Amino acid sequence: MTVVRVLADVVRLDKTFDYAVPDAWHADGRAERLQIGTIVRIVLGGRRLRGWVTEVGVEPPPGVELQPLAKLTGMGPPTDVMSLAGWAAWRWAGSTVHLLRAASPPRVVTRPAGARTVAAGGGGSSQLGGQDGGRSRQVAVAGDGSLKGCDGLFDRPGSVTVLRCPPGDSGAPIAQAAVRRGDSLIVVPTPADARRIAADLRSRGVRVALGFDDWAVAAAGATVVGTRTAVWLPMPRLAAVVLLDEHSESLRSEQAPTWHAREVALERARRVGAPAVLVSPVPTLEALEAGELWTVDRSAERDGWPVVEVLDRRREDPVRGGLFAEGLRDRLLAAGGRVAVVLNRKGRGRLLVCKACGELARTSDGRVAMRLADEELVAADGSERRPVVCAECGSTVLRNLRIGVTRAREELDALVGEPVGEVTSEAGALGPERVVIGTEAVLWRLPSATAVVFLDFDQELLAPRQRASEQALALLARGARLTGGRRDGGRLVVQTRQPDHPVVQAGVRADPSIVSAVERDSRIDLGLPPYGAQAKVSGPGAGAFIDGLRGATGTAVTIRGPRDGGFLLRAPSHKPLLDLLARTPRPAERLRVEVDPLRV
Repeated sequence: MTVVRVLADVVRLDKTFDYAVPDAWHADGRAERLQIGTIVRIVLGGRRLRGWVTEVGVEPPPGVELQPLAKLTGMGPPTDVMSLAGWAAWRWAGSTVHLLRAASPPRVVTRPAGARTVAAGGGGSSQLGGQDGGRSRQVAVAGDGSLKGCDGLFDRPGSVTVLRCPPGDSGAPIAQAAVRRGDSLIVVPTPADARRIAADLRSRGVRVALGFDDWAVAAAGATVVGTRTAVWLPMPRLAAVVLLDEHSESLRSEQAPTWHAREVALERARRVGAPAVLVSPVPTLEALEAGELWTVDRSAERDGWPVVEVLDRRREDPVRGGLFAEGLRDRLLAAGGRVAVVLNRKGRGRLLVCKACGELARTSDGRVAMRLADEELVAADGSERRPVVCAECGSTVLRNLRIGVTRAREELDALVGEPVGEVTSEAGALGPERVVIGTEAVLWRLPSATAVVFLDFDQELLAPRQRASEQALALLARGARLTGGRRDGGRLVVQTRQPDHPVVQAGVRADPSIVSAVERDSRIDLGLPPYGAQAKVSGPGAGAFIDGLRGATGTAVTIRGPRDGGFLLRAPSHKPLLDLLARTPRPAERLRVEVDPLRV
């Protein structure tokens, strides 16, 4: 009797059971199709459930009569992806079942789709240069601003390379270099990006599996192109890994377990010794800690960023000055083409500003905005309290800055003397208006713009989030992608009362390393990721779960909260935190655990 072990598709159970392979399956050949990852149907507790085979040829327990498998459904995640899902369940304190659901084909697959073909192209001489000794290496840039000679990025098996390139780079030359090594995993932020890269590679004769609709094609052997879930597709001969726009938050799963495509892709590359390249105009510290930094020539990088013009509002009256800085009207009219105006309110549209000197009320380190509460100034993240006094000039008269997209559109109509469109994430088709205003959704709805204006960039710089600076810089990079570089006449206009902030200066100088250096020092001092580990615990069961943690935790893991209905766990590294989360029983009530949350 052949016995297989099956993981039942029940999240809260997350447990394996042994089943017998029916004799009829040996007779008709179905038994030969059983392997690790195969999807079957089982009977458990009187219910027919889906499950994944985790072991074949298990020694049956003595004296136990096993139930037979109910049905052979089809192919499922291969052995390497099954193992990867188990690792990811530990890494993000979640259920293996959730991850196997993400890795399984959307429709029944009984066999791979077609034979594998070899990727087009061949070797190709490297045009990459640079020196060792701690200096970043460089990749060449063609006269039209596109990257060239990218093959050297993939020369070292098992290497991790971070390529910082101008915001407008398409990523196509890097994908083309990757597939010259063989079947490659290319992960992008959006479906539109995936379709664009896939079309380019297919036009060059490369066999491409585009996302999960092509699961069977991927299983046969192909270059995989897709959004974050592409990291779970089968790839029998993985030769290289590429992540485009590594900084994008869309690469992280919003549902728990909140796995990140960057870490999953890097782990997958590490296991087979494949080179991995993380590409971004503004690499995260996680990426910079994971690999070696390569850049383009500084003059090419500057040319790839638009001109960033800063409108300093510190000397303007915070009440009578309104939403628009002096001189903004002239810049809007001079832009000529389409202009995107960003007012990223998102529920935090109030800042305090000193009436006397125009400085914003913020914490002593200048990183977090302060608000009025019980006749005191209180930091938005609760880290600091002080009397209602301006830290710059000592004045006790502070004013609220009230803003909103609808009001801004009305006033912008009057300012420029022409109709202004409003864009939100829910809006339908774009109107014909030359000037459009909205939250950051406008940066994703428009295909291009002559100029992008950030009306209140201080909201981003002072957001009560640990990653506020990185996220603000990413907004500038997104705006830069719409406008193109300075050689194309691109322009960003930033209204702020913090013109010397590292993010603003990084934009002005087209040098993201300014932010990276400041953020690295700050996070090392505070023990924040990637120089420490965090997990946010929330939901109705959070209190009971934390009580269980308190009984087991030692000095390595600290617990903060409750705050805003949740708790924040911190540790010097991931292992003690994740091991503690793994061995603590889950309560019956709903519980959400986010490891390394992006917005805390």
